Amino acid sequence: MNISIPSLLKKLIARKDLTEDEAFESIHGMLSGEFTEGQIGAFLGTLSAKGETIDEIAGAARAMRAAATRLQSLVHDTLDTVGTGGDGGMTFNISTTVAFVAAGAGAVVAKHGNRASSGKSGSADCLECLGFNLAAAPELMEQALNEIGIAFMFAPSFHKAMRFAGPVRKQMGVRTLFNLLGPLTNPAGAPCQLLGVFAPELTETFAEVLKKLGSRRVLVVHGHDGMDEITLTTTTRCSELKDGRIKTYDIDPAPYFEGYCTNEELEGGAPADNALITRGILEGKIQGPKRNIVLLNSAASLLAANRCADLAEGIRQSAHAIDSGAALDKLEKLVAFSKS
Repeated sequence: MNISIPSLLKKLIARKDLTEDEAFESIHGMLSGEFTEGQIGAFLGTLSAKGETIDEIAGAARAMRAAATRLQSLVHDTLDTVGTGGDGGMTFNISTTVAFVAAGAGAVVAKHGNRASSGKSGSADCLECLGFNLAAAPELMEQALNEIGIAFMFAPSFHKAMRFAGPVRKQMGVRTLFNLLGPLTNPAGAPCQLLGVFAPELTETFAEVLKKLGSRRVLVVHGHDGMDEITLTTTTRCSELKDGRIKTYDIDPAPYFEGYCTNEELEGGAPADNALITRGILEGKIQGPKRNIVLLNSAASLLAANRCADLAEGIRQSAHAIDSGAALDKLEKLVAFSKS
């Protein structure tokens, strides 16, 4: 590491921003075992207190991407449906369900996720209850992505260098830079994303970071009810990166589904409960708001992957993916692949 750790800490304590290269070197050093646990905690704490800049997040994401086990996709517009978590909501696993619907509609989906950091059920918890083998090797998931059009990349299997920082994060018990990095460090380098964030001010920040990182088309969303998804209870703030330009606007679900729903109608529970909801939606047995929020978010993900012209078309494609059995087929094939 070319930068002294004490000098970095002094800079952060003085509330001075790091350059993108300094952020890269810092996280690279951390993931290489060059920081002590005390230094990791001090770095993350002082950076969080100062507030992370676009350059700092981008530099850190580049370092984490460089340290990850890579997965090679053969498709130009590979898609990820992911959220930061931390919104405090108790919804079912919406973005996980969306991944199968989008794949059923023709997108190639490299879903990146982990166990719960907030709420009751992370994507990995839900998928495990659906029968997915979390111990599936990265090379097996690369094969799945390119043969069946969907893969799940369990973060600990692809980001092994996090073993140095992981224990400190748990001990700190507060949100840090690493809570922001998960959605920015897809091991397949998915250039298309539907990305949910826990705070409205982060939609443009994440879009700017992903622009720096070379993403092609991304919809970064935050529901005005606090959800890190496109919500059905009210409108959703969306910052869209397309062709190198970012525009921010609101998405209103009411025209597509004849009004809004309540938070209670979108609630999930423990991982096993959420797995039943996901399967019920994919089997076409669950109708109403839970299906509708999946349709809307799937439509937005298809838009990000350039598979539809607008949300209305994306909703129709998503409904067909469920009703034809294509979405359920993607789930069953991925589960079987993970055990092969």
